[in-house]
Parts: sequence; C-alpha cells; structure tokens
Amino acid sequence: MGSTAVRVAKVVALANQKGGVGKTTTAINLATAVAMLGKRVLLVDSDPQGNASSGLGVDVKKVRHHLYHCLVDGVAPAEAICEVAEVKNLSALPTHIDLIGVEVELISAAKRERYMERMIQPLLSDYDYIFIDCPPSLGLLTINALTAADAVLIPMQCEYFALEGLSQLVRTIRLVKNSYNPKLTVEGLLLTMYDRRNNLTHQVALEVKKHFNNQVYRTVIPRNVRLSECPSFGKPALLYDPRSTGAQSYLQLGREFLKNQRSSTGGE
Repeated sequence: MGSTAVRVAKVVALANQKGGVGKTTTAINLATAVAMLGKRVLLVDSDPQGNASSGLGVDVKKVRHHLYHCLVDGVAPAEAICEVAEVKNLSALPTHIDLIGVEVELISAAKRERYMERMIQPLLSDYDYIFIDCPPSLGLLTINALTAADAVLIPMQCEYFALEGLSQLVRTIRLVKNSYNPKLTVEGLLLTMYDRRNNLTHQVALEVKKHFNNQVYRTVIPRNVRLSECPSFGKPALLYDPRSTGAQSYLQLGREFLKNQRSSTGGE
C-alpha cells in the first residue's frame, strides 16, 4: 500500500524595506487570489502597523491573541488564527502595534532569528501556502520571516529609488541564506504601481528585467483607485470590486504564482 504524502505548506515572505511599494496590498490580494483558486492559505501579518489584518477585515481589538503573543508568550498560533469572512480557504494570523516591542524583547534571546520559524512549524501541514507580510525595514522581524521562509517575493514600485533599495534587500537575503536559511530563494519580483504612460516606469522595468531576468513576474500591478480604496472597507480588491483592473491583475498574479509552483515541482 502506498502512503499518503503529508502536505507541507510553502512559506513565502513578502519583503521590501522601502515603504509605499504595495507590499501589504500584494500580501492581502495575492493570498486572497490563491485561496480563491482553491488553495488553503494563511496570511501572517508581521508588520506592527497591522494593515494586512485590517485589510482582511480583522478587528484586532476584538481578538484575544495575536502574533505578539505567539512569538513572545508562546501562545499556540491556532489560538490566534482567524478565518477571513467571505473568502473560503483563507485564514489570517493578525498582529497588533505591540509587535513593535519584539525587536527589543528578543534582542538578547538565543536564536532570536528563529522565533517565527518555530512558531510556523506546527502549521505547515494545515495549509498549502503561508504568506508573511514583513514590515518595511530590515530589522529582526524581517530577518525572522526570511529565516522561516522557503522563498521571498519582492514587490517594487517602478521608480528610480526602488532600484537602490532593491540592492540592499538582495544583500540581506544573501546574508540570511548564508547564515540562517540555505534553502531561501527569490520567488519573484513584482512590479507595482505600473503606469504604462510613464517613460520612467518602462526604464525601471527594463533595468529590473535585465538584472533578474525570468524572476520578474509577467503580471504587473497597475496604479488603480480601487486598490487604494478597498483597505478602508476591510476587504481585498477581489471582494470590494472583483471586476476592477487591480483585482483582475492580482487574480492573474495568483494564476502565474501557482503555475510557477507547478513548473518548479514538475506538476502538483
């Protein structure tokens, strides 16, 4: 008799130390798209601002436990995970501004870069994909996420200064890979806030593709008013306005993301 393989989630960190590049918007909407395409998905909000939590409609004031309790107090993550209303297969591990204290509280802790990895371990058999929304910095929370992850997805805005920030992030990824997590790879680079009428957008896109080649997603995320509006309603774009250009772009990204997984594993 053949044994049934145990499902092990792929862990993907979304990281960019530059703020305002669409990182959290991507975390919310890619997680939603992949869940809508039939995969079991968990989104871990590791940014103390908590925008991924509120953007999925989770009111952190009403939850008993959140990520801080799981990392610092040893609360089982299952006690903090919330099901996302209206999106089958999607769950969230919300956060709170208290999370900002983790960097100070763990400063002298042994193996402080592995707290996220240890916390996520029991969840790997419950999901197909675990996405971690990192803070816009290269501090301990981001290092924890990169140490726990199988791959990192980098959203980047199509502007000149984004290229400078990208080189710094790539150095950090290389450092984590060499020091803590040899399996870490770059899942892909996602061009966000893409304006086809802007020459600089095209120049930056060409520069990124020249350096990263096939690691750049074919799907690009355009500037879109609906993507800006939906967080204030606590809904992903695919629920707020499914037919909007932004929502459809993230659905397309979800399909491309899953297609890449099938290609890398030789089929699911």
